[in-house]
Amino acid sequence: MKIAKRIIAILKNKYLVSLIAFALLMLFFDRNDVFVQFDRTRQLHELTNSKKFYETEIAKTRKELNDLQNNPAALEKYARENFLMKKDNEDVFVVERTADTSYVKK
Repeated sequence: MKIAKRIIAILKNKYLVSLIAFALLMLFFDRNDVFVQFDRTRQLHELTNSKKFYETEIAKTRKELNDLQNNPAALEKYARENFLMKKDNEDVFVVERTADTSYVKK
């Protein structure tokens, strides 16, 4: 009986009831509830990491482009490696590696 009277006394406190209702509303029923905020924080970290990755890739590509525009030897190397270009008196042999290692003795 004592516990019931205590609960009723707590529920009669309108400030405490409104605070609990406000907390429940903000934590679970709001459009920007706690779970949404955690998900957005996770997405922010993923996007930040991807931004760093793409910035480093852009820097590498710009450096390679600068080399290709200013260095004829780098341009020749790039053409030979990526487009299999060759000089008139050369032969090009393309060796492809396969995942099959059955020919290797163990």
